[in-house]
Amino acid sequence: MKTFVIANWKMNPSSSAKAEFLFNSIKDGLENIEKLGKKTEIVICPPFPYLSIISNIYNPCLPSPEAKATGGQVKSNIKLGAQNCFWEDPPAGGGSFTGEISLLMLKDLGCKYVIIGHSERRMFLNETDRIINKKIRAVLAKRIEPILCVGENRKDKEQGKTQTVLRKQIENGLKRISKSDVKKIIFAYEPLWAIGSGRPCSPDEAQVIRLFFKKVISQKYFRSIADEINILYGGSVDSSNAKSFIEEAGFQGVLVGGSSLKPKEFIELVKNI
Repeated sequence: MKTFVIANWKMNPSSSAKAEFLFNSIKDGLENIEKLGKKTEIVICPPFPYLSIISNIYNPCLPSPEAKATGGQVKSNIKLGAQNCFWEDPPAGGGSFTGEISLLMLKDLGCKYVIIGHSERRMFLNETDRIINKKIRAVLAKRIEPILCVGENRKDKEQGKTQTVLRKQIENGLKRISKSDVKKIIFAYEPLWAIGSGRPCSPDEAQVIRLFFKKVISQKYFRSIADEINILYGGSVDSSNAKSFIEEAGFQGVLVGGSSLKPKEFIELVKNI
């Protein structure tokens, strides 16, 4: 299995020049990591306005002039992802869905991944499980890999409702998803109470949740399918704790927020895993 390090830049940085500098700093730093093998995949998810900028600078999902000359493609651990999408294609005659971003646009820019159901979209933009499910099915249909985020808030945790909340989000998110397609989904556990708090979930507690994910998938599909899925941890991840979520808690990678905006810290995080 691969190890994923997914950088969610959220609504940052504040200018295209800063986005270009941030990406180049990360790219240059990662190129100097000798042990970064083929099994480690770095996914950069910038805001929509910067997708084309980064795609034009360096997008290994799209053939470079050098690769075109040899009929190949750039080989890199870095892939491009989006933070959200809409579930419908633009109408043939034009018109609907003002302000939304289609998967055709994302695919044209070389996006290989898209984050779906992030806690901030659920909480502030009222995205429901039904909307999230529609997006997941649309993403899979376009052969892009969805990163499905699920997690409980502090109140849920304090009231002992963590597993109830997670089961509902997972099962509703997977409605009408086939056995073959569910293996293409990357799951990200992001406890809302840990995001941006500097107080992540402990590896032991996170491991219990990871095993619960497996249980829910096993019950809905088969244990063999549950054994194949990738589950990431997200929530105050930094260079000092990322390794513990992978080696101790058994996750297949991490979803990184604030630390992904600091090139030296992000590169150190990748080195440490």
